[in-house]
Amino acid sequence: MYSQSLQLGRIFGIPIGVNYSWFIVFALITMSLTTQFNHLHPEWSFAEHLTLGIATSILFFTSVLLHELGHSVLALRYRIPVQSITLFIFGGVAAISREPEKPSHEFNIAIAGPAVSAILGALFYGLASVTRGTMEGVASLGQWLGYINMMLAGFNLIPGFPLDGGRILRSIVWKYTQSFERATTIASWSGQFFAYAFIFFGIWQALTGNFFGGLWIGFIGWFLLNAAQATGTQVNLRAAMRGITAADVMTQECLRLPGNISVADLVENHMLRTGSRCAFVAEGDRFRGLVTMHEIKQVPKDEWHVTPLQAIMVSEDEVLIAEPDVPVDLV
Repeated sequence: MYSQSLQLGRIFGIPIGVNYSWFIVFALITMSLTTQFNHLHPEWSFAEHLTLGIATSILFFTSVLLHELGHSVLALRYRIPVQSITLFIFGGVAAISREPEKPSHEFNIAIAGPAVSAILGALFYGLASVTRGTMEGVASLGQWLGYINMMLAGFNLIPGFPLDGGRILRSIVWKYTQSFERATTIASWSGQFFAYAFIFFGIWQALTGNFFGGLWIGFIGWFLLNAAQATGTQVNLRAAMRGITAADVMTQECLRLPGNISVADLVENHMLRTGSRCAFVAEGDRFRGLVTMHEIKQVPKDEWHVTPLQAIMVSEDEVLIAEPDVPVDLV
């Protein structure tokens, strides 16, 4: 997801990005807020409504970012690298490189996000309270952000994967069963149950007059269902791969070729004759990169004769290297 995002910078060394889908929901939320503020304060100008709508939207997504940073800071505390934080159409996601080692770590990382949202909600409600009657624009902003942050905290505490509540459920089941796989399976089942509930509720809402609201709820349910099912599939795959090492699945038939030969030479004089589907690009005894069918397919066929392997190879720095005895599920 981060590769499809606009990169904003880093916080605590974590890359922060905005997925391009975010701009859609940002515009929709800004328009909705502008309309709401117009109903609440019809005496204001359109420019004032729009300015307040934009400011509130920015602070809303800042709140989402802080929610994800809550997870990330705890993950870093437990020495779990955080690959990125990305804001997208459904909010935000912090991508961590591996699962926590203990149920307590899972619980603390999961609860940190909703805790941040709840604190922000209380602070924004406090802002609305102290500015009401004197700074109505700020009060309206604080009221909406207080409400939405509390909703964000409550929604994320629903006990079903991939929501934070699902991770909290998994940590509890994990602690009492001592089985990460069983805990993940149960959290995935719970996530699918709530996802179907969202889908059916969204359909009911759409059919009873609230078409766009129902459509959005159903869409959220569909997203949660896919994520929960993917989690269940991942657990089954990990169980199936248990005990299998990199040596058991690796191929030993990769060619070894210099980087200055052409793609056409690789395919016509080596791959077609040997049946191999990959090639190590070497410079003397040193490994420089890897070429597979995926890289070859990216080159138009009429350019094969003028394109050297070194121009399309995956460089040595980008190739994931694993020792033969490393378990496959850790690669």
